[in-house]
Amino acid sequence: IKGKSLSTQSRKQGFHSEKKTLVDYNVIVELEMNGGEGDKTLPIANVGRIMKQNLPPKAKISKESKELMQECATEFISFVTGEASDKCHKENRKTVSGDDICWALCSLGFDNYAEAIGRYLYKYRQAELVKINLNKLETAKDKFEQDSTNP
Repeated sequence: IKGKSLSTQSRKQGFHSEKKTLVDYNVIVELEMNGGEGDKTLPIANVGRIMKQNLPPKAKISKESKELMQECATEFISFVTGEASDKCHKENRKTVSGDDICWALCSLGFDNYAEAIGRYLYKYRQAELVKINLNKLETAKDKFEQDSTNP
């Protein structure tokens, strides 16, 4: 099984009804090597917190609902990442970028998500540039202060 990957079409059609069955066999092998699927899911508390943010204040969420959303979110992440990874593999690249994730979302028909994530990615990159420039400015300021105190 190791090294064999389902095609994109198989992944698109391959949502299994059995509980905790993943579509991409590479992921299954990796999960087995790392001690099981439990190590590869989003923390249930985080899933519950996100769900709660979108419900009325006094609404309750069952454990079963949280677990179901946890599984769905994990499957969705694996699905999109697998598509992006296939693209990177075809382009002989090893690193999946944010742009690859946006491309995969569009490729899989999640254009609305791709658009929203594209906007987020742009803002994130702008914030990172600001942070880098502030660090450079701080370093230059420190160097200037050291040079002016040590003639």
